[in-house]
Amino acid sequence: MRGRAGLIHDMETDAHMETTPDAAMLEAFSAAWNRHDLPALMSFMHEDCVFETAAGPLTCGARHEGHEAVARAFAGAWQTVPDAQWENGRHWVIGDRGVSEWTFTGTAADGSAIEVDGVDIFTFREGKILVKNVFRKQRIAAAA
Repeated sequence: MRGRAGLIHDMETDAHMETTPDAAMLEAFSAAWNRHDLPALMSFMHEDCVFETAAGPLTCGARHEGHEAVARAFAGAWQTVPDAQWENGRHWVIGDRGVSEWTFTGTAADGSAIEVDGVDIFTFREGKILVKNVFRKQRIAAAA
């Protein structure tokens, strides 16, 4: 039988437990991307986070591991496309996995407009994003 002290400890522990990831969390994460708010973005990421980009030399694109490397890669997205936005978001979470669908818009370095659909596939641990894996459509320029 448990005493009152044990019950109070359990209540305090429950109050400090991580939040369960949900669609609202992914919507807030997306909003931080659109604000170009790196500290807010990183607050969603697990300490051991991994970011797999849409393009790169590996089959997974490029893989960035750890909080500092992921933060540098996130910031690099805005350096490459300073007006980057992720619009038309749809988000869902099932257990420790989640998905965000979006339309990426912005202006490339050569001045051309970018507009492509994509998805992020997430894995969660301890209430935070452990893995963010990006998949994006590749548009082919229309024939002149």
